[in-house]
Amino acid sequence: MGKYDDDNHANQMNPNNDAYWESRGHDERPDDWQERAPEEKSSAETRRD
Repeated sequence: MGKYDDDNHANQMNPNNDAYWESRGHDERPDDWQERAPEEKSSAETRRD
């Protein structure tokens, strides 16, 4: 992986970053992202099972 790929991966794992929300089907980071981030993480973990 190159630097761009590493940065993109890190951004997609960071709920404070638009890329996190875009990679989960949102247009951008929602205003209430701090309240929703744990919910999004839980549902992502559930999908893997």
